[in-house]
Amino acid sequence: MLRRLQKSDFEAYLVGGGVRDLLLGKSPKDFDIATNARPNQIRKLFKNCRLIGKRFRLAHLYFKDELIETATFRADHSNAQEHEGKQRNGMLVRDNVYGDLEEDVWRRDFTVNALYYDVFANMIVDYCNGVTDIENKCLNCIGDPNIRFQEDPVRILRAVRLSNKLDLKIAENIKQGIVEHKNLLNNIAAARLFEEMQKLTKEGYAHSAFQQLRHYDLLMYLCPSLNSYIEEHPDSNCQKLVEGALINTDSRIKIGKSITPAFLYAVFLWYPLQAKIQHYIEKDQLSPAMASQEAAGDVIREQVNHTAIPKRFTRRIRDMWHLQYPLTRLNPKRIYRTFQHPAFRASYDFLLLRNEAGEDLQEYADWWTQFQKVKPKAQKSMIAEIQKP
Repeated sequence: MLRRLQKSDFEAYLVGGGVRDLLLGKSPKDFDIATNARPNQIRKLFKNCRLIGKRFRLAHLYFKDELIETATFRADHSNAQEHEGKQRNGMLVRDNVYGDLEEDVWRRDFTVNALYYDVFANMIVDYCNGVTDIENKCLNCIGDPNIRFQEDPVRILRAVRLSNKLDLKIAENIKQGIVEHKNLLNNIAAARLFEEMQKLTKEGYAHSAFQQLRHYDLLMYLCPSLNSYIEEHPDSNCQKLVEGALINTDSRIKIGKSITPAFLYAVFLWYPLQAKIQHYIEKDQLSPAMASQEAAGDVIREQVNHTAIPKRFTRRIRDMWHLQYPLTRLNPKRIYRTFQHPAFRASYDFLLLRNEAGEDLQEYADWWTQFQKVKPKAQKSMIAEIQKP
């Protein structure tokens, strides 16, 4: 692909995270390409190309199971023609202002992400001391962080993500910019914040990222009900439960096990859910079953307004919450139905975390642990020994 672009008299470089990770001795998950070819010119060269995006026009090139994202060099949006760039409330809502390589460098966010690798010349192009910052383990912004965060507030979350992922110290001017402009995250689409939350939790550093989100008061923009509960109930088991789940998530990632956002969101929203259930029981005189159903809908709807959780995950969240009741009320008639439920394993793991966080559930954790270990005949004996409620 790079060779075809160059043979067509275009510049083309590997850029960003892939180059950065190679310098850090890490295995890049993917490579992006930057070029002076315009999106339509790229599409003419490659039949496997699909153009996406309105705000950032990008070319996606598909090679079997691999996707390579290709971006055209961008220039300062102040030079935009009417149809190319557009701002609203200080944020870029359209940014297809094309330029050359040097202009593109200064449009990127952090120095460690502004490294360009010329494969054929075996040379790194570094205009802003990104290599030095990698060597010094420092996260520096390109330009004034106040301006960069106003252009795109998601860069605030990206600073947290990169500092944890790469073990980089955040520069003081970035810290100040986070404090000054974090409220702009209220202007970010819920779908985009869901994706950013995914990136923060799926690469093995979710626990440390959560601590930084709390440190900079950023959790309120991603999961406000959880943030409020922790603030209002500092002596509860809520934070222990959340941190236990995040530590467990990091451990699973390190040994190659799968994770799902449904599990983490079920944990994040568990204590806000309990508070809402109590409200419905005490104030509205609803039955526990009806209160649970109403509260689950309320809590999920509120969260979706901030991070747009897809329905396939919200259904699983509800399942995990619903199964906590039969897991802690051993009814002989419901044991097999609970055990055979598709969400049983995740719900059982949730039960263990609740117990480890301080809820008194050891009896049920031990029973279900044993039930899974024994053969069917022994399982029947265990069920027979249960006293009916």
